[in-house]
Amino acid sequence: MSYNYHIMAKFTREDVLKLAKLAKLELSDDEVGSFAVELKEILGYVEQLQDVDIEGLEPTSQVTGLTNITRADEVVDYGVTPQELLKNVPAVKDGQIKVKRVL
Repeated sequence: MSYNYHIMAKFTREDVLKLAKLAKLELSDDEVGSFAVELKEILGYVEQLQDVDIEGLEPTSQVTGLTNITRADEVVDYGVTPQELLKNVPAVKDGQIKVKRVL
């Protein structure tokens, strides 16, 4: 599958100000001009990437060649029951440690 996108974007002052507003940024006049140039350069690089021939390439999910290493689940008996452990906490509700709500 080959995509031929040609962006060659020109960022106007208004475009940069709109992006700044969406990002809730306050920019000086110098910064607006500077970002317009930088954004054009970034999109120019992306345009170069769009021209790379990827026909026949498969997607890469990882590059190390490693596979998942798993171990068997083993129940370890430490000789203490959950009820004994819950005796050491300040508050318990329904067999669980009760804590203040965190949002």
